Amino acid sequence: MADALLSPGVGAVMWGAAAAGVGHAARRLRSAPEGRASLMGVLGAFVFTAQMINFAIPGTGSSGHLVGGLLLAVLLGPHAALVVMTSILAVQALFFADGGLLALGANIANMGLVPCYVAYPLYRRLAGADPTPARRAAAAVAAAVAGCEIGALGVVLETTASGIASLPAGTFLLLMLPIHLPIGLVEGGVTAAVVSYLAQARPEWAAGGPASAAGAGRGLLAAVAAAAVVTGGCLAWTASDLPDGLEWSVARVTGTAGEAGVAGAVSRAHDLFSGLQERTAFLPGYAFRSPAAGERLGTSVSGLVGGGLTLALAGLFGWAISRRRAGPG
Repeated sequence: MADALLSPGVGAVMWGAAAAGVGHAARRLRSAPEGRASLMGVLGAFVFTAQMINFAIPGTGSSGHLVGGLLLAVLLGPHAALVVMTSILAVQALFFADGGLLALGANIANMGLVPCYVAYPLYRRLAGADPTPARRAAAAVAAAVAGCEIGALGVVLETTASGIASLPAGTFLLLMLPIHLPIGLVEGGVTAAVVSYLAQARPEWAAGGPASAAGAGRGLLAAVAAAAVVTGGCLAWTASDLPDGLEWSVARVTGTAGEAGVAGAVSRAHDLFSGLQERTAFLPGYAFRSPAAGERLGTSVSGLVGGGLTLALAGLFGWAISRRRAGPG
């Protein structure tokens, strides 16, 4: 979600909601088993690189990508998953200009709070205590679709409440919800496939997450790290150039090229966040600033650097929370 869709007031409210959610997650993590920092970092790196692969949605001229919040919640539990998703979204906004800084709180809410605290409980309820593979897959698909649709609804409500973009709420909603249905189905299918595989290899991964990185199995953890390197370094080349679901919806309403082209009111807050992002985003749009440096090389460097930064930030959060628990008081 770009800053152009949000007013400073709504952006501040969503920053507050995101901060409250992450604070709650951090407090709950203090009572979780220790030794999860590296696990959080590796899974965060994998989801970061997986999000770079946009897939085309047939017949629409649009594309979508994995969110990963539900997958992380199933593998790590909802609180650790929210911390990891926050790390991913912060790295994307700060260093790749993917999502606005004013809109970062809204993006954490739509792509972090909703999957972790709405879609994940739905998944647990539908899957039950001892799910069969078929029931686990059905639960993942249903929960992922619900999470994507609620997240899309959140974008529409936040945009409408801001009132700075010329997007009629009804028309915007009628485009956003249908286009996020296939995205939710793919999200659910990927989540079900990964969880089913890990449930066979390491049953504890599909039962609220392993107790620690060591408990996850070093070989399997190394395989996830290798998958992140391959995905960010090579597979990201295959990403579709078509606009994503939000960009496509905005373009259909306004006739502009995408959400960044919305002629919203510009405030001092917009200028402040835009200037800050221009200074921090050294690989804007997952590419070098100079096109002459090579498109594929820029994509690969972005995938590897972004995955590394996410690994470090999510791991640092996990380590800091663990240290806070170990300290006096």
